[in-house]
Amino acid sequence: MQAKTKDIAKFVNGELVGSGEVLIKGINGVNEAREGDLAFVLNPQRPELINSTKASCVVVPRNLKGDFDKPIIKVDNPSIAFSRIIDFAMPGRIPHPKGVHASAVIAKDALIGKNVGIGPYVVVESGASIGDNTAIYSFCYIGKNTNIGRGCIIYPNVTIREEVTIGNGVIVHPGSVIGSDGFGYDIQKDGTQVKIPQLGTVVIEDDVEIGSCVTIDRARFNKTVIGHGSKIDNLVQIAHNVIIGKDCVIAGQSGISGSSELGRNCILGGQVGVSDHVKIGNFVMAGAKTGIHKSYPDKTVLFGYPSKPIDKAREQIASLGLLPKLFERVRALEAKIKELEK
Repeated sequence: MQAKTKDIAKFVNGELVGSGEVLIKGINGVNEAREGDLAFVLNPQRPELINSTKASCVVVPRNLKGDFDKPIIKVDNPSIAFSRIIDFAMPGRIPHPKGVHASAVIAKDALIGKNVGIGPYVVVESGASIGDNTAIYSFCYIGKNTNIGRGCIIYPNVTIREEVTIGNGVIVHPGSVIGSDGFGYDIQKDGTQVKIPQLGTVVIEDDVEIGSCVTIDRARFNKTVIGHGSKIDNLVQIAHNVIIGKDCVIAGQSGISGSSELGRNCILGGQVGVSDHVKIGNFVMAGAKTGIHKSYPDKTVLFGYPSKPIDKAREQIASLGLLPKLFERVRALEAKIKELEK
């Protein structure tokens, strides 16, 4: 990277305060930065970080006030500005596979787009298609008749089974499995389990990011859907026939049971559990370890196990804190009653 502060400010639509001629050669954290680096301060309540950092320029929130000994660039959202600058200044920082490796096994009728990278020991089955500018890392498996869109990144050891559809700009991190069988069995009279065939598929819409070791099961019929722009953290289980709306965020170790639906822009904290056949509205938020056992309308904030609206959950938690004093009062009353009885 090599750019002047005035050019960086223009690129991110920021307001430059100070010299526009300072040359920036790198990007670093505010504590780790050296002379010539660009750093970022995300919190407007921490202006002292700007004068203490060795960075030559700092990107800050637009509402930050104060006098500083170096150029600053004021933007609406420093975190988003950081992402834009990284993508612009370091477009090749991750060396994605280029071309088709000789050890890859690709069916003759598979359709491979332009500028596709396929790493060592990748398997692409019959009828599969891979869109332009997609990169598939080593040891991935792409099943029969699966379609992967343009500009995707499929990291190592990902399994995408048959008849799955993946949109454009999707990122799948190592070890994830998409299209595994839904968990369904019938119990016979003698107690033995009979597997229920899972005949459906999985649809991953555009701009979805899926973390490491995520499992997304195929539907029994129809499809399991991950909506446009949704982001899924590591170690998440999504069961068969689940529908996740647009721009949802699901944190690590969460699990969503079969045939449940999430509206758009839902946020689930870590280790949230969603019961089967539950319908959750738009813009619903659930705190970590919440157990969602029933449907909720739009814009509900949930917490607790079992789940409750946040105000009710806070009341119950506060009440639990009063239990020791309550026990003391009960013991005192019991002692008085015994004295009266005598």
